Amino acid sequence: MSKSTSYVSKQGDENGFIDWTEQENASWEKLYKRQLECIKGKACDEFILGLEKLNLPQDRIPQLEEVSCVLREATGWQCQQVPALIGFGEFFRLLSEKKFPVATFIRREEDFDYLQEPDIFHEIFGHCPLLTNPAFANFTQMYGKLGLNASKQDRVFLARLYWFTIEFGLLNTEDGLRIYGGGILSSPGETQYAMHDENVIRKPLDVVDVFRTPYRIDIMQPVYFMLEQIQQLDDIAELDLLALLEEAKAMGMHEPLFPPKDVKIAS
Repeated sequence: MSKSTSYVSKQGDENGFIDWTEQENASWEKLYKRQLECIKGKACDEFILGLEKLNLPQDRIPQLEEVSCVLREATGWQCQQVPALIGFGEFFRLLSEKKFPVATFIRREEDFDYLQEPDIFHEIFGHCPLLTNPAFANFTQMYGKLGLNASKQDRVFLARLYWFTIEFGLLNTEDGLRIYGGGILSSPGETQYAMHDENVIRKPLDVVDVFRTPYRIDIMQPVYFMLEQIQQLDDIAELDLLALLEEAKAMGMHEPLFPPKDVKIAS
């Protein structure tokens, strides 16, 4: 990936153990307690169940092996330490092997509300609870396998599928709107915005529609796609996604619902 970052991942010892500082552990505790309160009544049941299974410490950053032990037993997944940024090829390869990439740094306090690059809080709190769920875990591995062999152009389209499901997916359940996307679940601002903002477009997920929808990573999302239940990810995994991708190419992209990145939004 071409973007730069001011963060550097910490290296573990020969056993993978990372020596986190008191300040870093304090940051985790603040982020964890704040977001746990924020997602009450908003996170999907499968996420809450996964969070209970992981039994993450609240007062310190968990070691990756602690999380991996639970994931292996539940779905065969594990955490994989990576640098702050990795290329798409390595990203797809790891997912195809049931290894979830985790950058081993945690955001500074000035970045608590928004961080463009995923840190360990985003990856562990936002994503790993649902990796205990078979439908979510299988879909994520399928996505990795698909992307591993895709062309550079096709990967651009596939990125949208990941973005609007694994990162920013919503569920329209019988009990009301719920969140399963890790990009929302790890962000207090996006949690409130996705659930309650009147200007947000929320619509049922159609894969071709998703492939045609542009997004920006540095703003609140103007549109979210909804499933009715997490098990529908199994149905998506069974589709001929490359054929649907070609269909999306032929139809062309939707007009963006946001200004270009270099255009300032008037306040």
